Amino acid sequence: MVSSEAQLAEPFTINLTMGAEGDLRWFVAYAQRVILDGIELHSRYQPTAGTRRIKTLRPNPIAGWELRLGDYRVLYDVDESRRNVTVLVIGEKQGNRFLVQGQEYADHEGNRPERGTDEP
Repeated sequence: MVSSEAQLAEPFTINLTMGAEGDLRWFVAYAQRVILDGIELHSRYQPTAGTRRIKTLRPNPIAGWELRLGDYRVLYDVDESRRNVTVLVIGEKQGNRFLVQGQEYADHEGNRPERGTDEP
């Protein structure tokens, strides 16, 4: 449930990258609905709340945040100043493995440059 304070704040715009749209299409219709409903419910007003479902990721090259929806995972970035959430990767956990479109995915485990710094 979204708090009354969050409901008064301007909502975030949610965008899916082309890659995330492809990831989403890989799932069956029921799973797609669970994922989309979860993104809407948990990311529209407080995408950086730091709850049981919303986790800050360690620095990595992919995303800053993870949304946990049962076995499904949504990796995303947040631009607070523009009130924008960008969904980058959608996958599922199977044990300690993270799968994207059925393939093991580990790109989010590397180091991510700090925001505002240039890469060499």
